[in-house]
Amino acid sequence: MSSLIVENIKANYGPITALKDTSLVVPEKAIVTLLGANGAGKSTTLKCISGVVKPVSGSITWANKEIGGQSPNSITRKGIAQVPEGRRIFKDLSVTENLEMGGYTRSDRAGIEADLEDIFELFPRLKERHKQLGGSLSGGEQQMLAIGRGLMADPQLLMLDEPSLGLAPIVVSQIFETLQKLVEERELAILLVEQNMKMALRVSSFGYVMRLGQIMISGSSEELEDNKEVYESYLGTA
Repeated sequence: MSSLIVENIKANYGPITALKDTSLVVPEKAIVTLLGANGAGKSTTLKCISGVVKPVSGSITWANKEIGGQSPNSITRKGIAQVPEGRRIFKDLSVTENLEMGGYTRSDRAGIEADLEDIFELFPRLKERHKQLGGSLSGGEQQMLAIGRGLMADPQLLMLDEPSLGLAPIVVSQIFETLQKLVEERELAILLVEQNMKMALRVSSFGYVMRLGQIMISGSSEELEDNKEVYESYLGTA
């Protein structure tokens, strides 16, 4: 069973405590969203799961095995991929080369080629621009490329950090429709960090709200959407 269970993790940046006893669960074939204002600890949570930041305590279990503190390469090979905030594509590489870089931990060449075609089918715009440099793409196309690169690792869990940031509303809708499609057709689990609360809750089944490194509220997406405290106390909006 490939579910993610994060229990009571703590993380520091030098003397600063970034996470305090953070716990969450991402079941199979579900979208779970992690909400909160800037600096709440959302990105740090993803970095702990992906191995970029090592928690000082607590546990991170994936498919019934402890992965906390392992290297990013090891965690990617176990089926977890992260699409970072700001896309971070290789601007001087072509679209195809960017996607191939996403499969760097794999050795199954035939599988890589098949997944490349699947991603071009998922994002036809990328196929049209497969020879273009990543830096020449629009913001929305770069986000599609970043998601496609994450999928090239052949993950069972895809983590996305602010995928809607800086994109036009119509592009955001397309991105989120694609995430739903990935869950329905590829049976992926998705952990979504977002500030676009309404859109995130619309596509997810469950959510957590963070503030100052802690999970303050959790519940079904419907419960959180109707909870005024979520908006006023933790997201700073009315």
